[in-house]
Amino acid sequence: MPTKSYLTDIAVKNAKPGPKPYKMADERGLVLEVRPNGGKWWRLRYRFEGKEKMLSLGVYPDVALKEARERRDEARKLLANGVDPSQARKDGKALEAEQADTFEAVAREWHARIASSWTERTAKTNISRLELDVFPFLGRRQIKEISASELLAVLRRVESRGAEETARRLRTLCGQVFRYAVATGRCERDPASDLRGALSKGKPKNFASITDPREVAALLRAIDGYSGTPETQAALKLAPLTFVRPGELRRAEWSEFDLEAAEWRIPAEKMKMREAHIVPLSKQAVAILRELQPLTGRGRYCFPSGRTQDRPMSENTINAALRRLGYSKEEMTGHGFRAMASTLLHEQGWPSDVIERQLAHAERNKVKAAYNRAGHLPERRKMMQAWAEFLAVLKSGVKVVPIHRESVS
Repeated sequence: MPTKSYLTDIAVKNAKPGPKPYKMADERGLVLEVRPNGGKWWRLRYRFEGKEKMLSLGVYPDVALKEARERRDEARKLLANGVDPSQARKDGKALEAEQADTFEAVAREWHARIASSWTERTAKTNISRLELDVFPFLGRRQIKEISASELLAVLRRVESRGAEETARRLRTLCGQVFRYAVATGRCERDPASDLRGALSKGKPKNFASITDPREVAALLRAIDGYSGTPETQAALKLAPLTFVRPGELRRAEWSEFDLEAAEWRIPAEKMKMREAHIVPLSKQAVAILRELQPLTGRGRYCFPSGRTQDRPMSENTINAALRRLGYSKEEMTGHGFRAMASTLLHEQGWPSDVIERQLAHAERNKVKAAYNRAGHLPERRKMMQAWAEFLAVLKSGVKVVPIHRESVS
């Protein structure tokens, strides 16, 4: 009796299309369907509850003969256990769809799409907040089934540990997730919008800062005596002169500086408001950078990590250095240099628009914001140099004479 021949890789590869679809049989119900357009589909013929059925197992060459046989064997195991493989596939797809519509799945999808519009630190902070305080309670729930009261209960948990600001930020994040779900057809409305006013407003917490001129003078002298690494000392010296955000300072790159023009141009992707920012550099700031350049100028970052030149210094470095100088977190922080400059420059009479633009704060008026992006630079240059000279006088211990801004013609 002749032995039945089954399909081979060569036979499958060489199968030519004809005027009509035809099938090439393998063993145990597996067939290759060859279509007139050249497409080759793997099928499994089987019977379930007395009815003949057909199950698609993939397309050749994406699914080779060996893999098609493995898929056939998996389907036949289901049949042996009384399960219809076609129905099992439908059920699996339904489960996948259901899992794709959970709050966590939608939130991660939303986060992946929007993360590029934030700084790296903000992106990490936002997903971490959701992972810590929301996913454990609502993550597996279908997003369309979550009510405002359920969300409020989760946010109240956060409030109860004294993290009122975090609770408010989470409400905003969850609202963005729900609105994304509405836009993508996963739910009908945003229940977070019903919670406006439901959370405690709390008391705003400002970053600790020194604003008394005598205490500022003592801090500047302490920085001059800092005994840590020269890179950290340079960052400490630049912090009051530039009053940028700590993340912008520690991630500064040499390519962003034009020391001849005395400018630091921070790209939009590094800024909190996602808008490029110009920092006019005083003579004192340029001198600090020129002194630092021989140490780190061959690398990418002005203030590299102590472990590798490929990463900037840690976000805790400046605050740790301030602690080393004897300043507690209730007295001074890296972010506090901004409040220091803002307070004293306002006291000296510099226009608020100029100060706020140099602080890179958001402008609510869109027309005014468009002007400010290009405006104020000449006055900001004068202000930054006057500010540096004011700090130098403070540090020297000479009696401080209030500096009044020059009028700009």
